[in-house]
Amino acid sequence: MDIKKVPINTVTRDTRDLVKETGNLYETVVILSKRANQISLAEKKEISRRLEEFKNERDSMDEVFENKEQIEISKYYERQPKPDLIAISEYENGELVFRKAHTDEDIH
Repeated sequence: MDIKKVPINTVTRDTRDLVKETGNLYETVVILSKRANQISLAEKKEISRRLEEFKNERDSMDEVFENKEQIEISKYYERQPKPDLIAISEYENGELVFRKAHTDEDIH
């Protein structure tokens, strides 16, 4: 998924287009929310790993200060599209594969 092509702001979408794959709006919303949670957790792990490099043994909760690199990392992630917008773009572009619990076939 090319994140540069994902809109940063909310886009109005026709719900009829979103339900073409599943036939049910609620199923589509569940699929998109689960994917958005996956993306959010992955981003959280990545930012935590990157900020961990700046952690100092002597820092306490009262003495924590941010340097320029930490601020730049935080700003980078703030400028990224939100996980729900990424999930919707993946879904619309056919890049999201999901499976219903009671069947073994993948839906694309």
